[in-house]
Amino acid sequence: QVQFVESGGGLVQPGGSLRLSCAATGSISTFAAMGWFRQAPGKPRELVATISNGGITYYVVSVKGRFTISRDNAKNTVYLQMNSLKPEDTAVYYCNGLRRDSRWSDYWGQGTQVTVSS
Repeated sequence: QVQFVESGGGLVQPGGSLRLSCAATGSISTFAAMGWFRQAPGKPRELVATISNGGITYYVVSVKGRFTISRDNAKNTVYLQMNSLKPEDTAVYYCNGLRRDSRWSDYWGQGTQVTVSS
């Protein structure tokens, strides 16, 4: 069973930057897509960005131009570079992997807190 461990969260001022990392205990090349989701208090979990095994990326409109998702299959790690952070980006960020086992399955990390505040 592959596990994901997120790191890189923390407290940052508005306009600042953070880079989140998601390290997998196994090969991420077996995953059709990797992504980042986030959940703010009292809100549902939302998709932030995804990257396919072929490198095709998708971003939710609210982060487009500010966040960049990337993957390093050799290091089994996915990154989320977050620039120009806003208070509304405050949330717990979760790493996600989508893989076809006997059926399509979602794998999740434990989450890392990102707080944007002055």
